[in-house]
Amino acid sequence: MKDSNSNSKPWRPFTTNCCSAEDQTIFGNISRCRPSKSEFSKNIAPLPSFRRVSFSDLSRSSSIRINEDLAQSFGSDLYDFQLSELCAITQNFSGSFLLGEGGFGPVHKGYADDNLRPGLKAQAVAVKRLDNEGLQGHREWLAEVIFLGQLRHQNLVKLIGYCCEEEDRLLVYEFMPRGSLENHLFKRMSVSLPWGTRLKIAIGSAKGLAFLHGAERPVIYRDFKTSNILLDSEFNAKLSDFGLATMGPEGSNTHVTTRVMGTNGYAAPEYVNTGHLTTRSDIYSFGVVLLELLTGRRALDNMRPKSEQKLVDWSKPYLTSSRRLRCIMDPRLSGQYSVKGAKEMALLALQCVSLIPKDRPKMPVIIETLESLQKLTDMAVTCGQWPASPNPGKNAVASAKGGRRENKGAIYWKKSPVAATPKK
Repeated sequence: MKDSNSNSKPWRPFTTNCCSAEDQTIFGNISRCRPSKSEFSKNIAPLPSFRRVSFSDLSRSSSIRINEDLAQSFGSDLYDFQLSELCAITQNFSGSFLLGEGGFGPVHKGYADDNLRPGLKAQAVAVKRLDNEGLQGHREWLAEVIFLGQLRHQNLVKLIGYCCEEEDRLLVYEFMPRGSLENHLFKRMSVSLPWGTRLKIAIGSAKGLAFLHGAERPVIYRDFKTSNILLDSEFNAKLSDFGLATMGPEGSNTHVTTRVMGTNGYAAPEYVNTGHLTTRSDIYSFGVVLLELLTGRRALDNMRPKSEQKLVDWSKPYLTSSRRLRCIMDPRLSGQYSVKGAKEMALLALQCVSLIPKDRPKMPVIIETLESLQKLTDMAVTCGQWPASPNPGKNAVASAKGGRRENKGAIYWKKSPVAATPKK
């Protein structure tokens, strides 16, 4: 999908001809091979390709060889950093600069001045360093470089450069000052996201997915979740972490068959059960995130009673009416949400998490639906729709005394008057 407001540009997917056919994804065995030239669109001039090599070639090749191939393919689009440079801008990966840590490894904040590289403006950056003992490896690092080295869109995080020295693998991104959506929704010390901001984030992340799905050969993101949605200073959403991304089906094929990877609670059931992967698998994950935005609950929470641990299963009975929906709305919103907007988002989420993949809406429809909710002003607190009945479940309480209190992970609020927001 092309976005007239974005800085997107046509892109050409690389394929890996030396990969095993056992895993039919573009990066099925990328840790054992190097990308080579794919067939290009007739309207896109071919770019320099990677050298075609075998597993034995790669096992004997050095990081210098890999850097040469990447530099030949991406040129000035990506910077090839030295490890010493990244150590310098992160104060030797100081703990005080640590932003977080995931399956790939730790992420540190750094400060790159305009003397670091010609053409590179002074800016804060995020430096992700591969943990060689972690859950991911060279395969995911290379996948990230290849995808984000070619993909440019306002709702995808920008990859600035990379580092490949001996066993070290690092990635350098634009710094996202608001962090991840996960932190804003689920960290106890965070300020609750207003309804309008939640809607803005949903729309932005939807546009990022639409761009991936709308490419000439679709890209399946495969790991859409709140921790991979990063926010800039204006709460614009950008998708990050493309280590598990893969190319969609070609020709008469209806799906890609691959080993199951992703995150529990977000992965589509047909993918978990069969390994069959399509763009509609991403749409299921998008629906789960919509439910998280509505309820303030995690997709999977083992700290809750068994009947409430899986957000999709627990929330489904409450999504079809405003009266029932208010019982599971995020208490931190304190009634400051559109009743009609919440119901429409809930119905959209219900469609997205349908067990029948073909019944899930496509991304352009999702974007249109969400954008139509932005002007609604029927706040629950002024429409007699708040406070809600207690959240259903064994640990629900009839009322909260003395304001906010917590009960096994759930947050409840005392009823208090809130001034109505005047209509503009």
